[in-house]
Amino acid sequence: MTALKQYQRLESPGIWRALQTAQRRDVIVSFGEATLIISDSRSETPLSHWSLPAVERLNPGAMPAIYGPGADAVETLEIDDPLMIEALETIHRVVEAKRPRPGRMRGWIVAAVAAGLIALAALWLPGALVRQTAKIVPPAERSSIGQRVLANITHISGTPCNQTRARDILDRLSHRLFGSAAPRIVVLRETPAAATHLPGDLLIVSRHLIEDHEGPDVLAGYLIMEQARARAEDPLLPLLNWAGLRATLGLLTSGHLPKGTLKGYGEALLTRPPETLPPQPLIAQFRAAGLPTTPYAKAADASGHNPTLDAMMTADPFAKTPPPRPLLNDDDWVALQGICAP
Repeated sequence: MTALKQYQRLESPGIWRALQTAQRRDVIVSFGEATLIISDSRSETPLSHWSLPAVERLNPGAMPAIYGPGADAVETLEIDDPLMIEALETIHRVVEAKRPRPGRMRGWIVAAVAAGLIALAALWLPGALVRQTAKIVPPAERSSIGQRVLANITHISGTPCNQTRARDILDRLSHRLFGSAAPRIVVLRETPAAATHLPGDLLIVSRHLIEDHEGPDVLAGYLIMEQARARAEDPLLPLLNWAGLRATLGLLTSGHLPKGTLKGYGEALLTRPPETLPPQPLIAQFRAAGLPTTPYAKAADASGHNPTLDAMMTADPFAKTPPPRPLLNDDDWVALQGICAP
C-alpha cells in the first residue's frame, strides 16, 4: 500500500481501552504490515493488532479522534497527534478508493455465484467450505474475531483482570512456556471453564488457577494443554461450525463475519467439554517446558477416571528429579496472584 510506506516509521501516543468498561491505558501506536500496532507505553509489549482496512473513526470531526477496529468492536483508541490522525485518514481514503463497487450486472453475477456456492455447500461441501475459509482468514481478522468472542464472554465473566505488574509477569510466563510464538493470556474473574482458547492466539484462564494454588505449575499446565488443543484443531473451525454456513460464506466473500454472528458463542464455548488429547506428546511438551505433569493432572482430574491424566501422573518427567529451574520466583508468583486486585 503506497500510502502506508510514507508512514511506516510514524509513532504516536494514544489511550487504549480493551473494553468500554476497562481502565484507560497509555499506549504507543505504530504501523505494521497492513496493521495498526498498539503497544504498552512502558514495556512496549504489543497489546493489540488492528487490520488497517477495518479501522474506523468513531467521532468524525471531533478531538481527540477515537478509532475502533470495526463497527461492532469493543476496543477503542484515542489519538490527538495531528500527524497520526492525518496518516490514518489518508490510508482510510486510499482503502475506500480501492474498494470494489460492482455495477448491476456484476452484482447479479456475484449473487448468482453466491447462490450456487450456497446450494453446493448445503448439499456436498459444508465441512470443506468451513476448512477452506478458516485457512484463508488473515491474522488481523483472526485477532478481531478472538476479541469479539472475548467481549461476548465478558458479559458472563466480567472485565478481564489487568493489574499492571501482574500483567507483565503473565506475559513473561507465556514467553517462558512458548517462546517467540507466545500467545496472550487473559485472566477472567468468573468463568465456568478453568481454561479455553480463542482465535488470534488468546488463552483464557480462570483467576482460580492463580489464586487457589501455591505455585504456578497448575496454571502453566492448563496453558500448555490449551495451546496444544489450539494447535490440534484450528479454533476457527468449531466457531464457524457453530456460526453456520451463512456466516461462513459472509466471512469467505467479505473477509468479515456478519454483525451479531457471535452472540452466544462465548457461553457455548465455556460450557463445551475440553477435547481429549493423547498423553505422550503432552508429556513431551511438559518436559520441554521444564514442568512436572502431576500438579496439572491432579488439579484437572475431578473424576479420578481419566486415562490421559492417569498416564501423565504415571510418566511425570520430573517425578524423581526437580525441574531445571522454576517457572517464576516467589515474589513474581505472589505479585501474579494479585492480578484481579481492585
